[in-house]
Amino acid sequence: MKSSVTGAEIGRPPSRYELQDLRIDERKRRRRGLGWLRWLFAFLGAALLVFAAWSYLQNRAPVVTVASARAAGTGPVALLNASGYVTPRRRATVAAKVTGRLDEVLVEEGMRVEAGQVLATLDDTDLRARLASAEAERDATRASLADLEVNLANAERELRRAEQLRAEGIFTAQATDQARTAVESLRARMALVREQIRAADAKIEVARQDMENTIIRAPFSGMVVSKDAQRGEVVSPMSAGGGFTRTGIATIVDMTSLEIEVDVNESYIARVRRGQPVKAVLDAYPDWEIPATVRTIIPTADRQKATVKVRIAFDKLDPRILPDMGVKVAFLGDQPEESVAAGTVLVPRTAVRDDAGQPVVFVYRNGSAERRAVSLGNIRGADQEITAGVSEGMQVVTSNLEELEDGDTVRVEE
Repeated sequence: MKSSVTGAEIGRPPSRYELQDLRIDERKRRRRGLGWLRWLFAFLGAALLVFAAWSYLQNRAPVVTVASARAAGTGPVALLNASGYVTPRRRATVAAKVTGRLDEVLVEEGMRVEAGQVLATLDDTDLRARLASAEAERDATRASLADLEVNLANAERELRRAEQLRAEGIFTAQATDQARTAVESLRARMALVREQIRAADAKIEVARQDMENTIIRAPFSGMVVSKDAQRGEVVSPMSAGGGFTRTGIATIVDMTSLEIEVDVNESYIARVRRGQPVKAVLDAYPDWEIPATVRTIIPTADRQKATVKVRIAFDKLDPRILPDMGVKVAFLGDQPEESVAAGTVLVPRTAVRDDAGQPVVFVYRNGSAERRAVSLGNIRGADQEITAGVSEGMQVVTSNLEELEDGDTVRVEE
């Protein structure tokens, strides 16, 4: 095939139409390059939308707590359930006997202290000056007593001389009486000075006691649970000065005196007796059953709440038991231990929901809640026996049961 381009055409510059054709081809190449970028951005946008949707669904999932089903042992049946708090029999907010400015605080929260240990000291500058003044006054009084003793010895000699001269008829009776009066007067003045010295000694003892009162000591052995004042603050045994004066320095709890205090409805108080075995479960440790015993029943009722206060002693104390912890207790009966069917497990009572008269639980598996109908046994304090429907080791949901449906996605609270 012969080319239609002549030699003249080869040497001439391209025309305007030919240049336009070249620019169109360049735009086409650019459009093809931008097309790939559009596809890439579209893919990334779709991925972000999927991730956002997944995150949204995850955040919408109810947050629940779970507990493991455990094998049910044997034991007496609970006659009564109640809730209360761990309280110490001995708790003291230590304060100073005198008003003063705190010079030093030697305790912190959580510190173990022994009876008589120094907790804090007050500024005693003024008291030291008062003590020095009292001692100086006593010393001056003692010095005057020595002068009186010298005068009395001289007066007694003069009296003996006057009596001798009176016997010889040289002195008159009046002169003798004057010598005797001088002696008695000096003896009276010496007695007065001795009383003044005793009074000065008493003032010194008061000043020393005031000095001792600036040292605040622990009244008993225990744990410091609260530090109520800082160095430089003014403390007083009575509330004074508004909010600028502290009445307490630190609060000490005798950790060996911890016990449980619960309010029992007066309609059921007949089921409780002194020495009755109790099973306690702390809210902080729901899987830990603590044996305890009824220590005393307070012989009065609260007319507002219609309850009677019961104090329960732990059979054995543990460092995990702390004051003011919430606790649930079950008062146990004296019946012989009951046997339980094979496969019976215990779950928290909060894990069981009544669904149209049918007890159900939700089993947590792989991020979802599976609804299961169960058969119930006896109640054991804060636990419920389940005789069928749940196996040992399964995790059951214990919160937000009313919001759940079978198969719902849930998140476990961390």
